[in-house]
Amino acid sequence: MAKRALLIIDVQNDFLQGGSLAVPRGDEIIPLLNKLQEQFELIIATKDWHPKNHKSFASQHKNRKVGDVVILNGQKQILWPDHCVQNSFGSEFPSTLNTENIEKIFYKGTDKNIDSYSGFLDNDRKKKTGLEEYLRQKRVEDIYIAGLATDYCVKCTALDGKAAGFNIFVIENACRGVDLDKGNVDRVIKEMKENGIKIIKPPTKR
Repeated sequence: MAKRALLIIDVQNDFLQGGSLAVPRGDEIIPLLNKLQEQFELIIATKDWHPKNHKSFASQHKNRKVGDVVILNGQKQILWPDHCVQNSFGSEFPSTLNTENIEKIFYKGTDKNIDSYSGFLDNDRKKKTGLEEYLRQKRVEDIYIAGLATDYCVKCTALDGKAAGFNIFVIENACRGVDLDKGNVDRVIKEMKENGIKIIKPPTKR
């Protein structure tokens, strides 16, 4: 029997209100995430887990600021504020998120020289997180993705999951985007649809 999994992407303090890289209205999804967990036997999560000298941080580049684009390991890289530094408060799940049902956490962005938006692979496509192998072991076919941020880590995880052969569902109202360039979230939703990813909006109340 095919298993479904709920995959919660990067719901961490630094991406929430008051965090160093807060996603607008990111806190709004937490009650829905807690409710969604009731519908799944398997719940897993990802965390950004950066060393303090990660090269995606603007602070690690002279004469550069947040939002600048540089080349990092041959990849275009937006520079971000320091965020989700390993073992910091900002890297932790918020106390309002029910974490009791999370069976396993996959850590990404652990190599200081390359960023990792996707829960499956680093941005240079060379290093896997182990998520795909774990899902195969659990015989998962359908992955329901929720979390932060729609236009970066949710998108990249969804596209990589689809490329790996999983059926991917993005729960749109359980995600929020950065939308650095106005309209980017809408463009990303369109891109995911064009790649065969199902965008769904489950009711917020039963």
